[in-house]
Amino acid sequence: MSVRDLVVLGSASAVPTKSRNHNGYLLRWDGHGLLFDPGEGTQRQMAFAGVTATDVTWICLTHFHGDHCLGVPGIVQRIARDGVEHRVDAAFPASGAEYWERLRYATPFRGTEVIKEQPVSGERMRLDTGDAPFSLTARRLSHPVEAYGYRLEEPDGVTMKPGLLAAHGVRGPLVRRLQQEGAVVAPDGRTVTLAECSVRRPGQKVAFIMDTRLCDGVHELAADTDLLIIESTFLDQDAALAADYGHLTARQAGEVAAAAGVRRLVLTHISERYRIEDEPRFVEQAAAAYSGDIVLVHDLDRVVMPPRRRG
Repeated sequence: MSVRDLVVLGSASAVPTKSRNHNGYLLRWDGHGLLFDPGEGTQRQMAFAGVTATDVTWICLTHFHGDHCLGVPGIVQRIARDGVEHRVDAAFPASGAEYWERLRYATPFRGTEVIKEQPVSGERMRLDTGDAPFSLTARRLSHPVEAYGYRLEEPDGVTMKPGLLAAHGVRGPLVRRLQQEGAVVAPDGRTVTLAECSVRRPGQKVAFIMDTRLCDGVHELAADTDLLIIESTFLDQDAALAADYGHLTARQAGEVAAAAGVRRLVLTHISERYRIEDEPRFVEQAAAAYSGDIVLVHDLDRVVMPPRRRG
């Protein structure tokens, strides 16, 4: 059975708290596992969440600040120790290649050859996803160090319409052939095309946006996504601080979601300066701009994909 959900391994910002670990997000997608920004403690959080190194097929880093990458040594060591045999792609800003090298080989342990590096550069870059059922694009953001966000897109598909199939006399094995080949000859001799018996099924889309100010890259990544995972480090009262540090506020995250037509907004990367009793304000401020579904995540939460859009 295919699974599409987000497993939240950590949701703090620069400083972890008693209730929030450093960053870590595992997006599970039909047998693939994209591990975004594994911060310190991610390996242990995975144990609590019931996921393992064998679930990871991608490691994607937005940038090299510690709360987004200090978990890499443990994850790499665990991939090696557990004998993971499948390919694990690693995407990270090319400008930080020396930091990646230090993290990957931080301690002496048995190495692994399954990790294949895909350094990211330029304003935007489409990564090589091989035969995976999605594309993955990195887009540059605005932060004091070079940072990228990521966008996963499933190709559009089709939904077969039983009434149209029946009207064209296509039934039984012909239906599968029509899906595979795009056209079949019906029993009455007519050629029937896939377009005559189906409607477009929009592919699902996910954006992962961490440390950044508002910029063109934020809006490009978020456009028309089903799930937007986005930092909301600060509340409105600290908007000036957010701009100085290269971060977003909860209200700005809501404004992005509203402008982009997002279906489910996931708020995370919460500053340690706020108390637990402040947390409802993050949702309130995002909701002032965005009327859709808002989830303020906590460690070990699981966020499912919204139902598919209809064509």
